Amino acid sequence: MIHKKKITILGSTGSIGVNTLDVVARHPEKFSIFALVAGKNVERFAEQILKSQPEVAVLKNKEDIPALQKLLKSLQPPAGACRPPAGGHTFLAGRSPWKGEILSGEEGACRVASDPEVDIVLSSIVGCAGLSPTHAALCSGKTVALANKESLVAAGPVMMNALQKHGGTLIPVDSEHSAIFQVLEGQKKERLRKIVLTASGGPFRKHTAEQLKKVTVAEALKHPNWSMGSKITIDSATLMNKGLEMIEAKWLFALQSSQIEVRIHPQSIVHSLVEFKDGSWLAQMGLPDMRVPIAYALAYPDRVESGVPPMELTNLSPLTFETPDETRFPSLRLARAALEGEESLSCVFNAANEVAVESFLREKISFLQIYSVVEETLHKHRPCKLDSIHSVLELDQWARNQATKEISC
Repeated sequence: MIHKKKITILGSTGSIGVNTLDVVARHPEKFSIFALVAGKNVERFAEQILKSQPEVAVLKNKEDIPALQKLLKSLQPPAGACRPPAGGHTFLAGRSPWKGEILSGEEGACRVASDPEVDIVLSSIVGCAGLSPTHAALCSGKTVALANKESLVAAGPVMMNALQKHGGTLIPVDSEHSAIFQVLEGQKKERLRKIVLTASGGPFRKHTAEQLKKVTVAEALKHPNWSMGSKITIDSATLMNKGLEMIEAKWLFALQSSQIEVRIHPQSIVHSLVEFKDGSWLAQMGLPDMRVPIAYALAYPDRVESGVPPMELTNLSPLTFETPDETRFPSLRLARAALEGEESLSCVFNAANEVAVESFLREKISFLQIYSVVEETLHKHRPCKLDSIHSVLELDQWARNQATKEISC
């Protein structure tokens, strides 16, 4: 009998969570949902609960539980009903009423991330909010499919220590790191010369420095290739996402800064490349759809159908690569400084960027000020040791406070 993997999704209502549920639904014989963890999108969460029937549902805020319970009741069909009441919500026909448990907060998220019944924890909560449940999963020896890059950027030493101490497995879900992971499968580390992380270049790849001064929030949210949440979309526009990925790659693949490069690849077909010492290059290619790396992480070491249509090579436009301009986009320079400096710098880099992006989305600062807020916050930091999640969260809060001060100046 095939063992059906039980999955906890941290961040089910975001784009990664939605795509994960799509992949899981295609393979009911292989996967089942143990728990869903969500933030503030209560209506979407209620629909996900009724469709996937998890054993446990976790909301970020306890005060949102009554609204969730009300929605679940209204979305579920009354006994014997075959259609929704006039003017009511559409329910999923054939589904049994949900009878699972509702929890809340970080404590609830950590509980379902470390539950003995869980096989895989898909970590996709945006930002440092995902640190504690991801750490709890690693401390429980789970397989963690990691889409929350902040876990390694902010808390790399702590996460890797938990991974090594408790014998879990870490599989990257970011398309770039998944590509590297797939290419390196079965390879010896000493064969590797360097990795190249590809970047679409975002919507402002061809903008001049003068044009970047006038970028609006609406323009920055229009990614040319990927459909993602607002924070990561802005990170793509600033290339901060590549900076974060450089730091994450250091921990995932035990690399030196000199072994990590970034190239702009506007077509987003080659998701990353590896150069080996004999001069060979290996790359992972595919359509820009997150269901591919998600399916790989869930089924690993197997592969399953992801729902992504076949890629026809003759239909592809020419594949091109460019060197990023670190003058117009200083994020890579800042990330490399954090990468090559004390480990605590990466935590500050991440936190300051989160604050700056949120301020940009609220139109409190300009696009280019995102870089200056991060740089000034890094300059004010005094390196410290990170040896626990508590120490990481303390530094994260300091960096957020300092970044907020920089914005207020």
